[in-house]
Amino acid sequence: MVPIILATLILLWQAALVGYAFSLAGNSADEGARAGAAAGQGGGAQACEAAARKNLPDSWEADVACFVAGDLYDAEVDVVVPVLYPGFIDFSFTAPGRASAVWEG
Repeated sequence: MVPIILATLILLWQAALVGYAFSLAGNSADEGARAGAAAGQGGGAQACEAAARKNLPDSWEADVACFVAGDLYDAEVDVVVPVLYPGFIDFSFTAPGRASAVWEG
């Protein structure tokens, strides 16, 4: 019975990590888009990436892309989903987060 309980706990923990990765990706993209839109034309990309990475814990890996799309400033954050512990082993898929903010300038 112990192996079944341990396997269930591991699966539940992994499901929580996947959900947390999606939450981190969405929040980081939102913060990045907001910072990029507030920074204006000159420093939007640097402000966007800095704000997006600021909200990610150090052991979590992510790809951040910031760009302008018409009147919107878009941020895309793809957080790598870890296996059991961040920084240990990573799955081959990422949790995507996308956000847009209207230019404030």
